[in-house]
Amino acid sequence: MKINTMHLWILVMIVGISGFSQGMLLPVISIIFEQNGISSSLNGLHATALYIGILLASPFMERPLRKYGYKSFLLYGGLLVIICLFCFPLWGSFWFWFLLRLFIGIGDHALHFGTQTWITSSSASNQLGRNMSFYGISFGLGFALGPSIVPLLHLHSSLPFMITSAASLIVWCLIFLLKNEYPVQDDASPSFSSTARRFGQVIRYAWISLLLPFSYGFLEASLHGNFPVYALRKGITIEEVSIILPAFAFGSIVSQLPLGMLSDKYGRRHVLVFVLTAGFITFLCASFVEHSIIGLIASLFTAGMLVGSTFSLGISYMTDLLPKPLLPAGNLMCGMAFGTGSIAGPFTGGLFIELFPNASFFYVISLMLLLVFLALRSFKQEKTVFHDAA
Repeated sequence: MKINTMHLWILVMIVGISGFSQGMLLPVISIIFEQNGISSSLNGLHATALYIGILLASPFMERPLRKYGYKSFLLYGGLLVIICLFCFPLWGSFWFWFLLRLFIGIGDHALHFGTQTWITSSSASNQLGRNMSFYGISFGLGFALGPSIVPLLHLHSSLPFMITSAASLIVWCLIFLLKNEYPVQDDASPSFSSTARRFGQVIRYAWISLLLPFSYGFLEASLHGNFPVYALRKGITIEEVSIILPAFAFGSIVSQLPLGMLSDKYGRRHVLVFVLTAGFITFLCASFVEHSIIGLIASLFTAGMLVGSTFSLGISYMTDLLPKPLLPAGNLMCGMAFGTGSIAGPFTGGLFIELFPNASFFYVISLMLLLVFLALRSFKQEKTVFHDAA
């Protein structure tokens, strides 16, 4: 069944509120822990709970989606997030909040997996890039707006959690307006072993598309996790960092739709080759202007316009490469790749800053983009297999 306008916008709003909750949690919990005297290393460890939840739950998500359908799957995932957000004010324990964050990672991943698969399975091929760009814009806006309620901590520490859970509940109710649908089935019955087999097929035929959400997770997490530390050591103030970092997010919002539509017209591969090449050059240039605040803002805004769409373009490219029965597994693996990149990025960036204190932090990101570009250039699609598989 083809996706209609109302259907698409409800799914897009679900993604937006998910981004909002993630954008709220990162700064709010970090500030609360900092005020409570918890070390920065434990603070950073706590932030990985969300991505650990993504990786732990991914192998087990395909079966319930195929069995219960998109609508039911989204209802359960959204309810898990709402309950966890509501529970934060009940007990301020470090490990209790770690578990809540882990379960939010599972619930958010269910929302992203369900919406991604529904959009990619139901969109016409000439509108896929456009529809996925709306997905990327919505998440980016939500993630950017999430920190806006941080000042409410001055009134009461529970307010950000309660407002976010209430907003999530309102959007969650919209899911009831949708008619339940099911992914395209293949001959295999839904099971862990059949999921593992489909994972193997995704890696064989579309491994290149997994590198794109990995690179986006690596890039986003290292920028938010490592750049503030690097910037402070270079004499850049906290206030200046708070202005520089959002430039990347705003750049990605500006270009999501144009790049998505260009990929529909000229092909995903051609657009990805361009953005990866230009992104590599832009981050390399950023290393030469890192002592200029205006130069950094311009560089990150331009980089956001280029590589800020790699996640949505990567999912669209994966959809191009796989038959519909493999799309649930492909979307799951894109989420796993994003989570792996989000964990690897801050670790690699932090290690680089320690080992090479005089080198530019942007070299790490430039090198990662260059490697993904080389992999994309070397990839050769096995076209004949898919006619049989479909």
